[in-house]
Amino acid sequence: MRNPRTGWLLLSPTLIILIIFGFMPFLYVLVVGFNEWNIFAAEDGLRFNGLDNYRRLVFDADFLHSVGLTIRFAVFAIASEVVLGFLLAQMLTRKFPGKSLFRIIHTFPLMVAPIAVGAIWRLLVIPGFGPVPFFLDRYFDIKYQIGSYPEQALLTSIIMDIWHWTPFVTLTMLAGLSAIPREPVEQAKVDGANRLQVFWYVTLPFLRPVLLTTVFIRIMDAIRTVDEVWMLAGGGPGTRFTGIYIWRVVFPRTDYGYGSSISLVTLYLTVVLCWLLFIAISGRRKGEVE
Repeated sequence: MRNPRTGWLLLSPTLIILIIFGFMPFLYVLVVGFNEWNIFAAEDGLRFNGLDNYRRLVFDADFLHSVGLTIRFAVFAIASEVVLGFLLAQMLTRKFPGKSLFRIIHTFPLMVAPIAVGAIWRLLVIPGFGPVPFFLDRYFDIKYQIGSYPEQALLTSIIMDIWHWTPFVTLTMLAGLSAIPREPVEQAKVDGANRLQVFWYVTLPFLRPVLLTTVFIRIMDAIRTVDEVWMLAGGGPGTRFTGIYIWRVVFPRTDYGYGSSISLVTLYLTVVLCWLLFIAISGRRKGEVE
């Protein structure tokens, strides 16, 4: 008979690390979020102000604008990555010349650090130096300058994120497609189902757990993105996402209390988005089963 103490003993190192580096920082930020704290203020130390920080962010136009930009960025980037990742995964399940070389090249962006990704794309789009503004201006008569046009900066951020993270989605989708048994697919084809019906009624139900996990991970990454976007545009118009706004509040303004409250609200929004997605997919699956 197994001893439960052995299991807890084996789990204890992981639990200790999670408590020290996960729960305790969260608890600290939670406490600071209910206080006013600026190290350069006349009165040093924490000053309890209750819910004032949260009342302030509700009417903070810059914060609300950053939330809207972040949601737009996450929706368009993740939707594009899922579609492209699935199509590329489908392609990689087939045999074609140069398949191994393509897989290696396709995964290169995952090996690059986010801050390096931002620097690379900055060199590509910087006016007067980068090839993207040059070719767009010469052949399409498009003035491309992300520092002056917020929509161009947002679009460039989305494309950069797609380039960086589509390989990750491709690998997860490829793993999910490889795990699908052949019998249900072949049986559906024998019964006369076309490709769309096979995908909708056979492939997609098997891929749903992988798809859900992938989207969860990408939502969390997209909402907290800072480094690559900061290197690309320096937090200029069109790229002032929530993570960059928190950085501006905490470091240049040294407003730690307000920054902590924004961080907690951002965490709450991330959890709510993931929960809504989970409920939507689980409820749909339950309705299909019934």
